[in-house]
Amino acid sequence: MFYLIHVQNLKKSYKSFQAVKGSSFHVKEGEIFGFLGPNGAGKSTTINILSTMLEPSSGTVTINGYEVTKQKNRVRESIGIIFQENTLDEKLTAKENLMLHCKFYNVPRSKRKARIAEVFEIVDLKESAGTLVEKFSGGMQRRLEIARGLLHYPKVLFLDEPSVGLDPQTRAHIWEYILKLKEKENITMFLTTHYLDEAEISDRVAIMDHGEIIAIDTPKNLKQQLGGDIIEITTADNQAALQEIEDNFDVIDVSLKDEVIYCKVENSDAFVSKFIKSLKTPLTGFDIRKPTLNDVFLSFTGREIRG
Repeated sequence: MFYLIHVQNLKKSYKSFQAVKGSSFHVKEGEIFGFLGPNGAGKSTTINILSTMLEPSSGTVTINGYEVTKQKNRVRESIGIIFQENTLDEKLTAKENLMLHCKFYNVPRSKRKARIAEVFEIVDLKESAGTLVEKFSGGMQRRLEIARGLLHYPKVLFLDEPSVGLDPQTRAHIWEYILKLKEKENITMFLTTHYLDEAEISDRVAIMDHGEIIAIDTPKNLKQQLGGDIIEITTADNQAALQEIEDNFDVIDVSLKDEVIYCKVENSDAFVSKFIKSLKTPLTGFDIRKPTLNDVFLSFTGREIRG
């Protein structure tokens, strides 16, 4: 099968430090592929190798059928990149930034005007084309960067923490544009993030920690692997309650973290009635929820991604 991105045993070391430790994965055409992990997990190192900005220590990477170490120009023609940091020229207008990018990527002169108009329409910046970028809000600059990444019709769009530093409302709007883009153009997207809600948007998610991929699947399947429901409990004496639960109740797993007892149970409906009636330690808080990707990360690594 032909994969738009194919990575085999990718490694990157800096002297004695291994930033990426033998990653292997593939990405299908039209897929949103999420890389989820905390800061320092190796996500940005991986995306920098895939986008030809960093040489791997070993392993093979092909994008759109081209090897990233041997056919860099072909790879670059096949990809667009939205970086974590703003890379726009703030002293130019939005349109001038896009025109400059067209020249860098050899977009035919006869097609530049139409391409620029098209991407402005996609990200809803048509009315601001002549405005200096330094006058744009953070969210507008992010949208312009997305527009710039689309000008040469990339096969793959890399989004490295695309909404980092943005407020929740602006983050939501950015994702509206990204998902609209996927529907309209069927562009394959490779996303790195430490935001759980962004990872949920992905068709498949690779969970990365300390340079290693520890799980790859759909968000739904990853959460289903844990099984059961999560119950968060706070009491007047958490240590006593923890001992009670371990001694008297049928739970898949129980742990105490940051003054909250986490119980994983097969069936919360069956558990709750008995628990509330039988627990001797006074309850101060009780919440039932389904597993999240943070719970998946916790299950694999023993710590929360938020930490």
